[in-house]
Amino acid sequence: MPKPTTRPLNIMRPMPARKPADIGFRMPAEWEPHEATWIAWPHNPEDWPDKFGPIPFLYAEIVLVLTLSETVRIVVSNRAAEAAATKLLLLAGVKMEAVDFYHAPTNRSWIRDFGPIFVVQNENPGARVAMTNWRFNAWAKYKDWKRDDAVAESLSDDLKMPVFHAVRPDNGKPAVLEGGSIEVNGRGIMLTTEECLLSDVQQRNPGLTREDVEQLFADYLGISQTIWLNRGIAGDDTHGHVDDLARFTDAETVIIVSEKNRDDENFEPLRENLALLKKARTLKNKPLRVVTLPMPAPVFYDGQRLPASYANFYIANTQVLVPTFNDPEDRNALTILQKLFPTRKVVGIAARDLVWGLGTLHCMTQQQPAAP
Repeated sequence: MPKPTTRPLNIMRPMPARKPADIGFRMPAEWEPHEATWIAWPHNPEDWPDKFGPIPFLYAEIVLVLTLSETVRIVVSNRAAEAAATKLLLLAGVKMEAVDFYHAPTNRSWIRDFGPIFVVQNENPGARVAMTNWRFNAWAKYKDWKRDDAVAESLSDDLKMPVFHAVRPDNGKPAVLEGGSIEVNGRGIMLTTEECLLSDVQQRNPGLTREDVEQLFADYLGISQTIWLNRGIAGDDTHGHVDDLARFTDAETVIIVSEKNRDDENFEPLRENLALLKKARTLKNKPLRVVTLPMPAPVFYDGQRLPASYANFYIANTQVLVPTFNDPEDRNALTILQKLFPTRKVVGIAARDLVWGLGTLHCMTQQQPAAP
C-alpha cells in the first residue's frame, strides 16, 4: 500500500538550531483532533511469554475500533509482516482504506514510548505539525532497544516531516524520554512522576536536575508548568509511568486512579498522589478539578503482578478506548469516563492478555495530531 500523502511543510531540513517552543510549537492534548493513530504490530513472543498467540488478533480488533474514528498507521518490519497483519485485519473486518503501513524493524510494540512525540505550531498562519525525537533506551532496563530508537527518525523520512532532536542542556547528547512518562493538557501543563524521571533507579538522564528536565519540557514541548507526582502503580516495570496513574480529560480536569483496599501496596502511593493533585493549580492559579477512578483487583500471571489500570485509556477522535479486566470495577470505570467524555463513545477493550506484556491501550498507541 502506498504511503499517505501529507500536507506540505515549509520548514527545510535539517531544522534550525532553535528549539520548538521558540517558534511556537507545543504538544497538543490527546483529545485534540488527530490525523491518525500509530501502532507497531506485535511480533516479539518474549513480550508475552507463553501467551503471544492471541495478541495479534487482539491488535486487529483494536485497529477495527480505531478505524471507526481515524486512520491507523501501522509500523511493521517488512512486506512479509505487512501481509500477515493484513490477513488478520481482513479477518477482523477492518476496512483497509483506513490503514497505512510503514516498514521499520522494531524490538517491541510499545510505540507510545519509542515513537515520535508530535508537536503543532498554532501561532502562525501556516500552522504545521512536526516531530520531536527523543532517545529511547528501553526504560533504562533492557538491552534490546536500538531498533525501537531508530523508528522515529525513519518515520520522519517517510512522512517528510520536520523533526527536532531533543538534546540534554548540559552536554548536547540525546535526551531520553518515553511518551508514557508524560501527560499534557495542551495548554502548557504537564503531569509526570519523580519515580520515573528523577529517581536513580532505571535512570533515564543521569546528572540532570529537576530544573534541567523541566527546561527540556519547556523547550521541546512548550510546557510552562510541570506537576510532579511521586510514585506510579505496582507492577509497572517502567518505574513510574504516569499514563497508568493520572490523565487529563480536559484542560482543567485530571482523573487519577485510587485504591480503596488499605492492605494493597498501591493504597498509600495513590493517596499521596491524590493529595498532590488537590494542591496543584492551573496557570491561572485555579485549582484543578480532580476525579478519582477505581483500580481493578490486582491482576497476576505466573506469580507476577501486572500493571492493570483503567487510566491507560486512549482518546481517539470519536471514541475513548478503555482497558477492562473482567472485574466488577470495569463498569464503574467506563461510566466515570463516559461522563468525562460526553461527546465520545467509551469502548471497553478486554486487556487481561494484553497486560501480560506490561502495557495496554495507551502504551500501544501514539496520536499524530492534525494540522491546526
